[in-house]
Amino acid sequence: MAQNLAKEYDVVVCGAGPAGLNAAYTLCSISDGQCRVAILDKKEPWREPVSCAEAVSKKALEQFWPSNEAWIRQHLDGVYFTSPDGTKVDFTQDDCGYILNRALFHREMAENVEKKGAFCHFSAECKSLFRDAEGFWNVDVCVDGVTSSVRAPVIVDATGPGAKLTQGVPLLEALEAGDTDLEPAIFAIVENVEHNPRHIELLFGNKYFPGGYGWVFPRDNNTVNIGLVNGRKFLRTHSPRAILQQFLAEHYPSAVVKSIHGGAIACGQSLKPLAVAGFFKSGDAASCVNPISRSGIVEALDSGHIVGECAWKWLNANSTTEKESIEAETYARWMKVQGNTHLRLCKAKLAFSSIQDCHFDKAAHKLARIPQKKRTLFRIFFTVLCTSPSLLWKMRSFVFVR
Repeated sequence: MAQNLAKEYDVVVCGAGPAGLNAAYTLCSISDGQCRVAILDKKEPWREPVSCAEAVSKKALEQFWPSNEAWIRQHLDGVYFTSPDGTKVDFTQDDCGYILNRALFHREMAENVEKKGAFCHFSAECKSLFRDAEGFWNVDVCVDGVTSSVRAPVIVDATGPGAKLTQGVPLLEALEAGDTDLEPAIFAIVENVEHNPRHIELLFGNKYFPGGYGWVFPRDNNTVNIGLVNGRKFLRTHSPRAILQQFLAEHYPSAVVKSIHGGAIACGQSLKPLAVAGFFKSGDAASCVNPISRSGIVEALDSGHIVGECAWKWLNANSTTEKESIEAETYARWMKVQGNTHLRLCKAKLAFSSIQDCHFDKAAHKLARIPQKKRTLFRIFFTVLCTSPSLLWKMRSFVFVR
């Protein structure tokens, strides 16, 4: 997939994660191969490790990509919610989700993108860009230490959290989120941990997970992914690696750690546009992550699909006014499908992250008395809120507004 780059394309997609790959796939599909698309990344998107817990809703994923047993590590039947005192609440729903092998999933996506006609180059790092007098974007691309320029009327930025590609470009200042709320996440791949291979476990408590949560996700019958994400403001008091090591030592003293991985999650939601002058942002680069669950796989696929469709419409627009309308449509479509919900979650996040351990424990004790078949996700969520009337009041705008 290291093809020779041409000097010019219709669209250059920077970043080959789920957002960039789905944007490229959508563009090639709806244009019936007539759109010249290049998708670039500094490394092959199937090279492990992929910094992700890899859990996803089956129903949500299959809206955008058909499932394939070749890249499904595990089928999931539910979730354990574990309170600070260790009380587990079991929510069961048969075949509700998957643990993915993200590397193999990315590879399948990349192969299908290439079959659709896109030019793929996965040792090409997008360094910087500028817009020339003809209205084309020029991307400086480094391949094997040599930098050259590729130009296109449309750029899709799917480079991930941090939005570095737009920095220092005056025309793109309107896209700078400013509130990306980058949070540190870390996880270990471990063996010798007893676990249910068809359930994920979410853990809460301020000792290890202030402003966030921990998880134990099965990878197969032998290994699990154990990790945590905490609120950004707790970074100084809760060093992610140190906290993870403490948690493993206390709760899983027999665990054999095979590897540790970490990364940043762009949890903030922005009211800024997603597209300006033919430059489109997608996935983590556009802060499309769910602010509370920190999930981003389906969000990336969704935003990539929207951007792919809108970019093709933009290329076929006949006036600047029409192009500006399509750019506004990109944002409006994202807000309709997920963005508005994410904004409400973002507003509620501070209150939700301030739940005291005693309230989590109290809610878990109540839920444990409810017959398993009557436990719903909304009932679990609402029971947690109702343990603290002041918290319910703080979150009223999220709970009662739909």
